[in-house]
Amino acid sequence: MGCRFLRGLLPLLLPPPPPLRARHRMHSLESVQPSKRPRRSLMAPPRIGTHNGTFHCDEALACALLRLLPEYQDAEIVRTRDPEKLASCDVVVDVGGEYDPQRHRYDHHQRSFTETMSSLSPGKPWQTKLSSAGLIYLHFGHKLLAQLLGTSEEDSMVGTLYDKMYENFVEEVDAVDNGISQWEGEPRYALTTTLSARVARLNPTWNQPNQDTEAGFKRAMDLVREEFLQRLDFYQHSWMPARALVEEALTQRLQVDPSGEIIELAKGGCPWKEHLYHLESGLSPPVTIAFVIYTDQAGQWRVQCVPKELHSFQSRLPLPESWRGLRDEALDQVSGIPGCIFVHASGFIGGHRTREGALSMARATLAQRPALISPSHPLIQ
Repeated sequence: MGCRFLRGLLPLLLPPPPPLRARHRMHSLESVQPSKRPRRSLMAPPRIGTHNGTFHCDEALACALLRLLPEYQDAEIVRTRDPEKLASCDVVVDVGGEYDPQRHRYDHHQRSFTETMSSLSPGKPWQTKLSSAGLIYLHFGHKLLAQLLGTSEEDSMVGTLYDKMYENFVEEVDAVDNGISQWEGEPRYALTTTLSARVARLNPTWNQPNQDTEAGFKRAMDLVREEFLQRLDFYQHSWMPARALVEEALTQRLQVDPSGEIIELAKGGCPWKEHLYHLESGLSPPVTIAFVIYTDQAGQWRVQCVPKELHSFQSRLPLPESWRGLRDEALDQVSGIPGCIFVHASGFIGGHRTREGALSMARATLAQRPALISPSHPLIQ
């Protein structure tokens, strides 16, 4: 009696079987599961593929930039040339012989690849062939900078710093990796401390017993990431604020000197040259700035000559030759301006104890201009 009662109650205690359609669907899903090659877990970190062996600055920077993005911050770096292993990677840089951004393949070694920032981003001026670093920067740079700067990609600051970081950081890596020289002919001296050179020295030397490059590549990624972030921080917090100071100085230039050729910076030490060249072209009436005066860290004054070009060591109007290399009383006697501190041997900068003294040094040089420069010089046209 009791057993028959329990047997009758059991169906009520157990869950009902799924309907026929549901059972068919479960059977169908089970039947399509791969049996030979297991799929990667959805929780597995993404993989960034690059070549093994000797490493270079461009793929180290490409990998480091990707890992600054949230979606790749935990990515595994797979260093191999095995096509099957590369095929399993979410992003492949500097290997594989393929450039296909839709599939996140970013190699530049294939003969057919001739792309530059200018060709892939019309309107950009740079025509240096891209390396894997340049390709990653081109495709991910705006998103990366917006995240690092804590703003949106539409913020004008992102566009400004995107261009600045390419021109003054990434393009050098592209050029070095592609063997593009800065100059024609023989250089006057060797550059051996560039970022690319420092990355190269992290590889094992030819005669080291251990030729494993994995640890060195990790160090290389740390190195280039730190330098990239330091440079971005400088441009965000120093270079861009300096622009406002230069704009104000140009606006007030006639109050400093009637010539309009001397500007005074409200705070010394700011990076003013590039901003000056850019903003000077829009002045009305047109004027070519010859001198910048400002205070140094000790509170003394400097008069600095504006270079002919941004990276030039030649000045538009150098301080008089008779002043150069002199200091203190000797300089006071020659210049006729008491309180002088020094004039550099090349004449590009001088120092004075007071603002009026620095201004007098600039004005005296302007007064001697016809004897210092040729009539065709832009400052006297």
